[in-house]
Amino acid sequence: MKFTLSRVALKIGVMLALLFSALGLHTALNPAHAGDEKTVFFNAWGGSPVINDYIIWASKRLEEDHGIAINHVKLTDTATAVSRILAEKTVGRNEGGSVDLIWVNGENFATMKDSGLLRDDAWAFDLPSWQYTDAKALPALVTDFGVPTDGLESPWGRAQLVFAYDTSAINQPPRSAAALKAWVIENPGRFSYPLPPDFTGTSFLKQIALELANDQSVFAQPVDTVDANMALAPLWDWLDAVHPYLWQEGRNFPKNYTNLAQLLGDGEINIAMAFNPAKFSNDIKTGALPDTIRTYIHDGGTLANVHYLAIPFNASSPEAAKKVADFMLSPEAQLRKANSDIWGDPTVLSMAKLSAQDQAAFAALPRGIATLSEAELSQSLPEPHPSWVAVIEAEWAKRYLSP
Repeated sequence: MKFTLSRVALKIGVMLALLFSALGLHTALNPAHAGDEKTVFFNAWGGSPVINDYIIWASKRLEEDHGIAINHVKLTDTATAVSRILAEKTVGRNEGGSVDLIWVNGENFATMKDSGLLRDDAWAFDLPSWQYTDAKALPALVTDFGVPTDGLESPWGRAQLVFAYDTSAINQPPRSAAALKAWVIENPGRFSYPLPPDFTGTSFLKQIALELANDQSVFAQPVDTVDANMALAPLWDWLDAVHPYLWQEGRNFPKNYTNLAQLLGDGEINIAMAFNPAKFSNDIKTGALPDTIRTYIHDGGTLANVHYLAIPFNASSPEAAKKVADFMLSPEAQLRKANSDIWGDPTVLSMAKLSAQDQAAFAALPRGIATLSEAELSQSLPEPHPSWVAVIEAEWAKRYLSP
């Protein structure tokens, strides 16, 4: 089976396409900025005030230098925007699209690439700021969850799964999947994970699957080319063992990592997780979490990836979108984004490619009280091929969602 858009997203896309066709909206979306190259409709997750503030800052800088304004279309699920682009393609809207730039990676990038929804001229490799990257040192710059980017998306930041624990309740946190299972069973009700298909929740499932795999390379292959049942059996065994001992006995799950962190701050659980190594330091700084929270990763490493910015095939302001992506990759923007007092998203730039002044600025960045060092984050696990996501999420829902 060829890997294409997930069934849920495809259904949404078809419904949107029918709606667009019936109402004639495929010729009327965002008419004010169509082709003016002055406004970039940037579709990006909007659930973090820290990230939203950063995008506001970037918009101000781009307006100063290029006369370009960012209109941040705040998403709760990136697949919604992907489905909208698919709907536009379905009704033949090949220009003047509603999305100029989209924050994307993994499954959503793979489905967009496979469905012809991306600008396809390898534009990312031609960005002036690309010179500051080193794909040999960081291959994830050109392979997104194992799928070659082919210059169809520009790297924006790095992410790695980290666990957080409350030192007032735990002396030594469990640093492996096996140790975590034992801890959950010994401490009923004190652990949970975000509800899949939330990105962090699904990432946690992939983390456990990778840790328990006899051969991790199986997960680098498309799911329909291997024995998926055999590969995932250790994951389901692990989850079966811990499920009754989860927070609220596994009847409910927090909807995302923000809600999970709230449970940690309220003392309802003792261990949480996030895909941003600076997330918990940021929450301590804002008072959302106590200063007794610290982070760690498993001894064998944790899931890590690069996230990107992509331009749809029918963007209304494609050249302006390129300038936004280039600025987001610039040393100035990457330095600010890596600052834990602002966002704390690790840079995708190579220090060796930067000026001495920029290298010194990165070296002087503050590091949050609960943020691990680069050395402590050096152990990582590669993302599985994106085709595994739909299989894992569907089987998880069948097994663990209450009827």
